[in-house]
Amino acid sequence: MKGYWLILGTEISDQVAQSEYGRLWKPIAEKYQAKLNPQKVPPSLKEARDAHRVIVVEFPSLELAKACYSDPAYEEARRFALRASNRELLIFEGELA
Repeated sequence: MKGYWLILGTEISDQVAQSEYGRLWKPIAEKYQAKLNPQKVPPSLKEARDAHRVIVVEFPSLELAKACYSDPAYEEARRFALRASNRELLIFEGELA
C-alpha cells in the first residue's frame, strides 16, 4: 500500500524560506519517489481554524514516507518549511481513490 503525508498549513508568511524549502525538497522528492497532490481533484478544506492549505504527498509505500521524514536532508529542509508557515503533518498508509 502507498504511504502519504497530509499537510495542513497556514498561509505562507516567509516566501524566502518557502522558496528554500522547495529547492531542498526537489532532490528529496526524487529520492523517495514522492508526488505532490497526486489526485486530479485536490482535497477540500472544511471546518479549518488556522489551516489555509492542504498538501497531499504520495509515496510508493508507508516505509518510504517514514524514511523520507527521518532523512537528515529532510530535517534540514523541514526547518525552512516551519519558518515559512505553521503546519500539521500526518503520515498514513492507504489507497486514495
